[in-house]
Amino acid sequence: MNILLAPMEGLLDCTLRDVLTRVGGVSLCVSEFIRITDQLLPARVFTRIVPELLQGGRTSAGVPVRAQLLGSDPACLADNAARLATLGPAGIDLNFGCPAKVVNRHGGGASLLQDPELLHRIVRAVRQAVPAAMPVSAKMRLGYDDDRLAEACAQAIAEGGASTLVVHGRTKAHGYRPPAYWARIADIRAAVHIPVVANGEIWTVADARRCLAESGCTDLMLGRGMVSDPGLALDILLDQGHPPATPTPDWATLTPLLHRFWQLVEPRVEPRHRAGRLKQWLNYLRRRHPQAEAAYQALRTTNDARTISAWVQAHWGPATNAA
Repeated sequence: MNILLAPMEGLLDCTLRDVLTRVGGVSLCVSEFIRITDQLLPARVFTRIVPELLQGGRTSAGVPVRAQLLGSDPACLADNAARLATLGPAGIDLNFGCPAKVVNRHGGGASLLQDPELLHRIVRAVRQAVPAAMPVSAKMRLGYDDDRLAEACAQAIAEGGASTLVVHGRTKAHGYRPPAYWARIADIRAAVHIPVVANGEIWTVADARRCLAESGCTDLMLGRGMVSDPGLALDILLDQGHPPATPTPDWATLTPLLHRFWQLVEPRVEPRHRAGRLKQWLNYLRRRHPQAEAAYQALRTTNDARTISAWVQAHWGPATNAA
């Protein structure tokens, strides 16, 4: 069973990838999107968004990272994919699912699900532009306003040459409102010849069990559920009869990782935004850990990065090392 870590713009970036993959249970990560418009991006843009490219396309824990591109111009996406491929990602993923209004206004993300023929041309162009051994995958939602074209979009992606398809079980119109329609993922599985990975609204082991049963998938992609409960992938593997080598982390195990997260945020984020990044993660963690609620309340009104650094050092001890 493979469990993938989802891309989430503004939340699940390289800092959280580093920390969450240290916990264990994740087979593959997909980066947040790299926006492609009308130009060939320099290598430094790819490595800024996906710094794992500078360490063999893997997180510090050794988990492969697939770099995701977002755009609507097949030729420009192909050119950028070819350059990206030279930097050694664990594959290239194409974003056909982002629900953000600004992305969809400019013809990217989920808006492409209104045009299966364009999806096919994008995937085919990227597939032809990169080495045959490099995986090209895609992530889609069930549709834009509705799911009438779900199967047609999936078939267009598969026939374009994608090796794997992740399906988020909601439309763009659904946003992130529950529920996720996992049974529709089963319909998509039946319509294509490539592996399909189920994604959406998986917060607990019980959710994962139902998602696997309704979708018929064997692999899952976790996003906010893993951010809220870093041990979720390990618990799912255990529940599905794949005992992991690492035990589920308790709060004492997580605190050095929280410290490391803060250390990674400091050089990457402007001082005025650093506190928000830590509080954002604590806000998710308090769904699962009461200790996170206490930390969140202690830091809720604090925005000074130096004050938070002192609090982190005093309460969470040394960060985990880089090994």
